[in-house]
Amino acid sequence: MADQLEEEPIIRVRGLVNRFGSETVHDGLDLDVLRGEVLGVVGASGSGKSVLLRTIIGLNRPVAGSAEVFGHNILTMSDLDHREVEKRWGVLFQDGALFSSLTVAENIEVPLKEYYEMPLRLMDEIAAFKVGIVGLPEGTGEKYPSQLSGGMRKRSGLARALALDPEIVFLDEPTAGLDPIAAAEFDTLIRDLRGSLGLTVFMVTHDLDTLFSICDRVAVLVDRKIRAGTLEQMLQDNHPWIQSYFHGPRGRAALLSEGEHLPKQGTRLAAPL
Repeated sequence: MADQLEEEPIIRVRGLVNRFGSETVHDGLDLDVLRGEVLGVVGASGSGKSVLLRTIIGLNRPVAGSAEVFGHNILTMSDLDHREVEKRWGVLFQDGALFSSLTVAENIEVPLKEYYEMPLRLMDEIAAFKVGIVGLPEGTGEKYPSQLSGGMRKRSGLARALALDPEIVFLDEPTAGLDPIAAAEFDTLIRDLRGSLGLTVFMVTHDLDTLFSICDRVAVLVDRKIRAGTLEQMLQDNHPWIQSYFHGPRGRAALLSEGEHLPKQGTRLAAPL
């Protein structure tokens, strides 16, 4: 997978500092995300994985540093410019984060209504198309989130994230709470959509199987910074937490089942170590 990437950062984070009270979560964090890659972001609980995602998309204001997307500094741009840039990405929050009072189709239409003026019939057609490309059965658009399984809610949330035909999708724990079969199917969906739509995928995850099966590179949050590279590079990293994560029982099981999918060694790192 890695050899298909363009060597062009589509996301560039430098010197990021996030602090909440006396707790420093990120301290001088650097990260590059390459155009067209699937990047998996992992780390211990409380390491700031979701905070990093929210900072990049402008939902969290850091103490210091910069976060550029498409060459624009998200943290200093005007609200009007930010609206224009955020049309080019989609976000899937945990458990889909769907509006419970809206049907699936109406949820998908939310970003269409927010950014564009178009006939309702056209929005309905777009919603139906997005339902189809994420593998949901026909008729799902008429249902409410409470009528869906966990896996279907995730796919519905992904359909909404894809509503504006984004270049980047941000996924926050997309397989959390899914059974192994549903999680593997969701991984396959992400891999297929990346290939067919040319997406860049920034994915916060704890799922080792996901890392081994679809990620080009891995960014590990340790010591308030990022250590990142290919899976092979991470497997060789001697940091204690990284060793425990990748070489523990679950890591060994994932390596045995998905080892044939490991990216080629030698791809450059996502950010300075």
